[in-house]
Amino acid sequence: MSDQLSFKEMCARFDVTPRTLRYYEYIELLQPQRDGRARWYGPREQARMTLIMRGRRFGFSLEELRQWLMLYDQKGTTEQYRVWVELADRQLETLEKQRAELDVTIADLRTLRDDTAESLKR
Repeated sequence: MSDQLSFKEMCARFDVTPRTLRYYEYIELLQPQRDGRARWYGPREQARMTLIMRGRRFGFSLEELRQWLMLYDQKGTTEQYRVWVELADRQLETLEKQRAELDVTIADLRTLRDDTAESLKR
């Protein structure tokens, strides 16, 4: 089972808690092979976990990721890619709005800090 990872190895490789990994299985993001109580994660599950972690970093919900991953089995790569572009476009728009709001907040905080610092000098 050289291309397989144990439960513990999977947690370590992706820097997730056992609880997180079990939850991902519970909501059907991952489906490891089982041998008694042991779980084994092959290349497919490792690739899915890579996509899940990347998707979470980009701000996608677990449900969005679950549905997107299911597309591959249901409709194939082309449809999965088409939906990915739509999801990415929507998320990019959201992130750009958040960045604009953050820029305004930073500017406001700087102004308030500068005004306060100036009043201390007087």
